[in-house]
Amino acid sequence: MLKISNIFKTFNKGTVNEKVAISGLSLTLNDGDFVTVIGSNGAGKSTLLNAIAGTWLTDSGKIEIDDIDITRLPEHKRASYIGRVFQDPLMGTASDMWIEENLALASRRGQKRHLLPGITKAERTHYAELLKPLNLGLENRLTTKVGLLSGGQRQALTLLMATIKKPRLLLLDEHTAALDPATADKVLSVTDELVRRDNLTTLMITHNMQDAIDYGNRLIMMNEGRIILDISGQEKKQLTKQQLIDRFNSLSDQKLESDNVLLS
Repeated sequence: MLKISNIFKTFNKGTVNEKVAISGLSLTLNDGDFVTVIGSNGAGKSTLLNAIAGTWLTDSGKIEIDDIDITRLPEHKRASYIGRVFQDPLMGTASDMWIEENLALASRRGQKRHLLPGITKAERTHYAELLKPLNLGLENRLTTKVGLLSGGQRQALTLLMATIKKPRLLLLDEHTAALDPATADKVLSVTDELVRRDNLTTLMITHNMQDAIDYGNRLIMMNEGRIILDISGQEKKQLTKQQLIDRFNSLSDQKLESDNVLLS
């Protein structure tokens, strides 16, 4: 479903600040894969997601979604294929607009604009039905401004907006990192439910090693712009944090005594 072939990305090339962020990375995701991504700070995790989303173009290599070459497409043209949730809950929603207005914008993504009544009664009913399974009471607050919601409520809404059109690929960039532990657990539960319900092909960066083990059917570890570990199936289900630390130590130049480096 997603095929990345030998991509490279270097920032500030030819200067004293040159940084190789992605180095010959290849990755294939099958339809419905839920892949968690871990790695130390600077491993290239967010650069990988930004390369897929088109935030910046790769120096070389190829990126395909459903056999469509998107390597040189600008970010706005990739939006029809990709849903994305960022670490900052403020980034995915419009603060001064109501909940129902945010959902209406998300549901109309990619459609032509025209002069018709903004939100119909049928749409309001549909939005309430979508919000109810979140168990956050948002289905009764459709005309509440999003800026009044908590971080967790806002991130859950962003998730719903990112998946409302059932994207071919869902990118989650440490989307629970800014939340307190209890709220993060709730948002992860919502994430898992939405991904399973719609069989969404998903790539999720996480700062939490245990979450990387607990969620998804596949785990990849990155280091210095490369994938150094790719685990799935029964092997992933039986993983422990200590085993992951040991594997990281054996495959990289860094030595970890705990998971602190991977969680930074």
